[in-house]
Amino acid sequence: MKAIKRAVAIVATLSLLSSCALLGGMSSNTSNSTGSTTGSALSAIFNVLKNTGALDLGNLTNLINLGQILTGANSLVDASQSYTDQFAKDLISGSNNMINSGNVNGVISALKNLAGTDTSVLTKATSAAFAGNLVPVSATDKSVKSNLAAIDGIMKAMKK
Repeated sequence: MKAIKRAVAIVATLSLLSSCALLGGMSSNTSNSTGSTTGSALSAIFNVLKNTGALDLGNLTNLINLGQILTGANSLVDASQSYTDQFAKDLISGSNNMINSGNVNGVISALKNLAGTDTSVLTKATSAAFAGNLVPVSATDKSVKSNLAAIDGIMKAMKK
């Protein structure tokens, strides 16, 4: 089980690092990759919350998905309109249409709000999870609360 978690972490790390490395160019290929990955991660988190009513921050898969969402959110900061438009299309397809033309603008707006919060605690926990270590994340931490509030805004936008 530990070997599987490490393998998933390694693949996710490589995926995240390659996404981050590509962000500098802001090409449509980057928006495609980042938008699709973000849509898939949002869909997974939405389903976890729908099925369990809570988000376990000690779960490696949840942390990886949060890391992918943070990468997507951060890619939208100061992004061109063409990048954002392509990101939106790929967000829809990556989420298997859970995000659609009716709610995509609300999701993107909420992602931009997430990018504006202090994500350092979640980023550190995600990085540690990628390395195979779990770092306790306290839901009482101010930045985690603002991150979770921003993620809640995204989930609410996805319900519409």
